[in-house]
Amino acid sequence: MVVRQLKRAVAVALAGGAAALLAAVPATGATTSTSYSGKTSDGGSWVADVPSPWNGTVLLYSHGFGPLVAADAPDSATKQALLNRGYALAGSSYDPHGSWWALGSALRDQFETLQDVRADLPSAPQRVLAFGTSMGGLISALEDENANGRINGALTTCGIVAGGINLNNYQLDGEYAIRQLLGSGDAIQLVHFASPAAGLATGKAFDAIAQGAQQTAAGRARLALAMAFLNVATWAPGERMPAPGDYAAQERQQYQVEFTLPPSSSGAPLTAMDFVEFGRWYIESAAGGNGSWTAGVNFAELLRHSSYAPEVEALYRAAGLSLRDDLANLTANAHIKADPNAIRWLSETSVPTGRLQVPELDMHTIADQLVPVQHERYYRHTVRVAGRSDLLRQAYVERQLHCNFTPAELVAGVLAIQHRVGTGRWDQVATPAHLNAEASGLGLGASAFIPFLPPRLSGVNRQK
Repeated sequence: MVVRQLKRAVAVALAGGAAALLAAVPATGATTSTSYSGKTSDGGSWVADVPSPWNGTVLLYSHGFGPLVAADAPDSATKQALLNRGYALAGSSYDPHGSWWALGSALRDQFETLQDVRADLPSAPQRVLAFGTSMGGLISALEDENANGRINGALTTCGIVAGGINLNNYQLDGEYAIRQLLGSGDAIQLVHFASPAAGLATGKAFDAIAQGAQQTAAGRARLALAMAFLNVATWAPGERMPAPGDYAAQERQQYQVEFTLPPSSSGAPLTAMDFVEFGRWYIESAAGGNGSWTAGVNFAELLRHSSYAPEVEALYRAAGLSLRDDLANLTANAHIKADPNAIRWLSETSVPTGRLQVPELDMHTIADQLVPVQHERYYRHTVRVAGRSDLLRQAYVERQLHCNFTPAELVAGVLAIQHRVGTGRWDQVATPAHLNAEASGLGLGASAFIPFLPPRLSGVNRQK
C-alpha cells in the first residue's frame, strides 16, 4: 500500500517546459487544436496536439522518470501557452513493458512518434525541437546527439545531463557515508534492491538516522560530509538563502532539503532521500544490475575536489572530530563493485558524449533537490571536450525544487532556441536579461533567470 502511495506521489511530483520571426503566433486566447494518438513498435503510445494556425514547428516532448504514460508537454498551463503560440506538440510513453528508467527505448519511441505525427500535420514541419524534463532532459540531450537531420534544436530542462553513471555514483557515495559513519554498524542495503519497496525501506532508514544525527554537532558534521557527496542544495524551500560562510545554516537547510517531508497531495510522505532510493531499483532493473561502485574510491580526494569542502571542514572542527580519520575509514571500507553489464548498458544508453549535432539550451533551477544544478557544470565540460561548445547555452533560474519553472520561463526557453535555429546565431537570446525580458512580455507569470556558475559535481573523480 505504501509503495502504491509513493508511486502516486512520484507521478504528482514529476508532472510538475526571416524563420525565427515565425516562432510565435501571438496569444489571443485559447487556440483551436486537434488531438491525435497512436502506437509505437514496442506497444507504447504517443499523443500529439496540432493547433490552428500552426507556426510550422513541432516540439517533441520527453517526459521524466515516472509512470509510462504519453505526454506532449510538462504541464497543462505550458501546453496551452505553446499551443496558443502555434506550436504542435508530440510525445510518447516510451516502452510500457520496461522500467521507468526508460533510456533503453526512449530515443526509438520518440523518433517513431515524430515520424507518425508527420502524417497528421498540415504540411512537412519547417523545424523540430526536442524538449525534455528531468530524465526527459537527458533524453532530449541524447536526441540532439542522435539528431541525424530529424531535429533542429533542443531545450533541456532540469536534465540528468551528467548521465546515469554519475547519478548512481554520487548518490551511492553519500548513502555509503551515512551507513558507514552514522549507521552504528546497521546492515542497510545500498544496491541490488529486489523491489522499489526495498529501496524505500533504505530511504526511510536513512531518514531516521539523519533525524538523530541532526541533534548533535558530531552528527551534523558527518551528515554534512555525506550531503557533500550527494551534492545536496544548501537552500531549502521557505528559507532565506544562507550567507556563503554560514556553514551551520547551510547544513541545516541541506538537512531539510534531503531528509524532511515536503507536502504531497498524494498523502504519501516522500523525502528526497526516499525518492532516490525508491528510484534506484528502476535503474538497476533497466541496466540489468548495479551501475555504481565505491571500491577503489579515495574519499579524501573526492572531498578535496568538492565545493562543499569548506563547510565540511568547518563543521568537523566545531565538533572536535577528525575529518582525516573519517575519510580514511570510508576509503578503507569501500567494497561495493559495479556489475560490468550494467555499466555497459548505462554507458550505451544513459551517458551523454557531448557531441551535439544541433543547438541546445539547458535550463536548471539553482536549488534542485533531485537533480543537482552541478550536473550542468559537468555537462558543459563534456560538451567542451567534444568540441561543441558553440552549440550549447545554459540558463539558470533562482528558485528551489526540481523542474520548478513557470510557463513564462519555459516558453521563453522555447523562443530562445527557436531564434538560434532560425537565425544561426545565439545573439543575446540565452542571457538572463533577454530571457527575463522575453518572459515578462508573455503574460504567463514571473521569471527569475540569473547569472550563475554551478559548483563542481562531487563524486566524479574516481576510478573503477
